[in-house]
Amino acid sequence: MSVKDIEAAAESLWSAAASGKAIAPLRETFPGFGPDEAYAVQEINTQRKLREGSRLIGRKIGLTAKAVQRQLGVDQPDYGMLFADMAVADGEAVPWSALMQPKVEAEVALVMEHDLLDPGISMAQLLRSVAFALPAIEIVGSRIADWNIRFVDTVADNASSGSFVLGNTPVRLDGLDLRLAGMVMERKGEQVSLGAGAACLGHPLNAALWLANKMAGLGRGLKAGDVVLTGALGPMVPVNPGDVFEARIQGLGSVRAVFEEQNK
Repeated sequence: MSVKDIEAAAESLWSAAASGKAIAPLRETFPGFGPDEAYAVQEINTQRKLREGSRLIGRKIGLTAKAVQRQLGVDQPDYGMLFADMAVADGEAVPWSALMQPKVEAEVALVMEHDLLDPGISMAQLLRSVAFALPAIEIVGSRIADWNIRFVDTVADNASSGSFVLGNTPVRLDGLDLRLAGMVMERKGEQVSLGAGAACLGHPLNAALWLANKMAGLGRGLKAGDVVLTGALGPMVPVNPGDVFEARIQGLGSVRAVFEEQNK
């Protein structure tokens, strides 16, 4: 692909987000659209957001379930950027107009206490660098029509990001076994998703370690205060206007995502 085509792909996603009108899959519109091109598109729009005043506050990890990786024909997760304007407070109403084809998934979030800037990060270094964990609900979305995505489509689209909600009670990792931590998510009291930490690359910290080394290798390592969404613990669930979701993760407590009615 030419630089011009990469820039055109980035512009098409930017315009889709601005207009709320989803587009055809990039892999179909731009022949030869591969992973390198997809991350280049993500980077173009990341830099554009930063130039326009958005503040980068962390990263998200996607495709942490082996079944989803097989479905998309890849053998590793992907990553996206978290900006300050994506954060929603626990229980605060999420504006429906800001969403595109939203779905929710429950995750373990980590907040960093120390920088991790150099490649070759060990699990011990990661553990020493995490301040605390929180329960989280990620509100994923897609600028690609009908969620007709493959790996390159979701990567270019900032790993199909939307918004996220963090719980309010920080828990240090000491004594936590996140691998065995069970998760249940309910919609208005009805169970809609079940899972556990083991669904996330075998352990949420495995996903976080992959991300830390990936980011360090790219020269943009994790920094103190960064939020890391480590990946889904169970199946994602489509969202309707007016929905209220509550996710409970063993050892971490609960978090709620509340959605506005569509006519507001």
